[in-house]
Amino acid sequence: MDEKKIETIESFCAEDTAALGERVGQLAKPGEVYTLIGDLGVGKTVFTQGLAKGLGITEPVNSPTFTIVQVYEEGRLPFYHFDVYRIGDVEEMDEIGYEDYIYGQGVCLIEWANLIEEILPERYICVTIEKDLEKGFDYRRITIERVG
Repeated sequence: MDEKKIETIESFCAEDTAALGERVGQLAKPGEVYTLIGDLGVGKTVFTQGLAKGLGITEPVNSPTFTIVQVYEEGRLPFYHFDVYRIGDVEEMDEIGYEDYIYGQGVCLIEWANLIEEILPERYICVTIEKDLEKGFDYRRITIERVG
C-alpha cells in the first residue's frame, strides 16, 4: 500500500488531542474511514470525542469496547465508532455488518484497526497516537497518514 504522511502533530495535553480530533471531525467527508492506533491510555477516546464534537455530536461518546460499534446520528454526518480490541476473529465483523458502516455515507473510526487489517477498505486515513515519556507524561505524537 502506498502511504502518504499528511502531518505529525505534537500534543502536550488531552485538550490538544481533543482539539485535533475536533478539527479532523470538522473536515471529515461522507464515506471516510479513520483507523486509530495506539497503546492503552494514549488518548484514543479523547481524540474520538473531539472528532465527534467536530461532527456536531453533543451526546457523550465513550469507547464501545464491549459492543464493538456505537452509532451516532445526530451530527452533520452519521458517525460509526468501532473498538475492535476484544474481537476474537474478523468473522465477528461480518456478524455485525461492518461493510454497511465502512462503505456507507457516514464517518467511520476504528480503534485497534491493526487487528482487522485484512478487511479494511483500500483507502483510509490512519491516525497513530504515541507517547514519548522523555518529552513529558502528557506528551503525544499524533501522525495522520492517508493509506491507499
